[in-house]
Amino acid sequence: MKSPLLALPGAVPAEGTDEGVAAHYGDIFREQRNLAQGAGFVDLSHRGVVTVTGADRLSWLHLLLTQHVSALPPQQATEALVLSPNGHVEHALYLVDDGTTTWAHVEPGTEQALVGYLESMKFFYRVEVADATADYAVVHLPAGSTAPADGAAAVRELPYGRDFFLPRAGLEELTAGYGPAAGIWAYEALRIEGHRPRLGFETDHRTIPHEVDWLATAVHLQKGCYRGQETVARVHNLGRPPRRLVFLHLDGTEEVLPPHGTEVRLASDPDGRSLGFVTSSARHHELGPIALAIVKRNVPVDAVLLAGTVPGTQDVIVPQ
Repeated sequence: MKSPLLALPGAVPAEGTDEGVAAHYGDIFREQRNLAQGAGFVDLSHRGVVTVTGADRLSWLHLLLTQHVSALPPQQATEALVLSPNGHVEHALYLVDDGTTTWAHVEPGTEQALVGYLESMKFFYRVEVADATADYAVVHLPAGSTAPADGAAAVRELPYGRDFFLPRAGLEELTAGYGPAAGIWAYEALRIEGHRPRLGFETDHRTIPHEVDWLATAVHLQKGCYRGQETVARVHNLGRPPRRLVFLHLDGTEEVLPPHGTEVRLASDPDGRSLGFVTSSARHHELGPIALAIVKRNVPVDAVLLAGTVPGTQDVIVPQ
């Protein structure tokens, strides 16, 4: 779904998963600095929006999701996952409940599959599930922004900013007073800096929550049964995940960033076996080139790694 904000001056369309919004508006570092200073906004209107209404919505979602949401207070933001029976991550939901409706935004293109799964689990619960992507769009405002939430159907308050669910029909008018627009490249650079995993980037078909640090934000370890809980509990209590997410400070002399899927090896053994892969990379306005990568758990934490041909040092996110 192509955003009307692509008509703003300087907008350069994003490609791939983020197609439909702007990659940038002409100056990626200025856009990052604006966001870091609490100014401007990011068009995330390509993301899917799913709503759940009905008297049983929170107790029902509690049975299906990894997060404790049965008593989720109105206006309190949270994250949750849908897992496979074997504990692999299938969906990531960014939630808030307004007292009558639970709102969630999800990765572009995943909303229909999520709605299909939720519909299959309704049984006799008093819930209604809807794909609201055609009617509502997500916009992110950074921490420190004082822009009013006038016109937003729901707001997720986060340590790093606010997510507004805005009527799609009024997107241009409602965002006009939010300050300078920043593209998805600026948002992604700050996401990578913040070590925040993204479904389909930091995950593949084998990913369990422990590997990407979703236990800290999207999984409640003391809640009741849900699909995939056995794997979550077993790995948490009896073992360690087979892989771990790392943050990489990349060598700034290389002109090209290693793209998603680039193999990671030891710098001391560049022809050796692959130890993992790059999941996301960006040029940061202060840190220079940075990346997230998934590597085997036993890779030494002090080892210099090669992302393709680019050397990088590790910051530990998930303990070895």
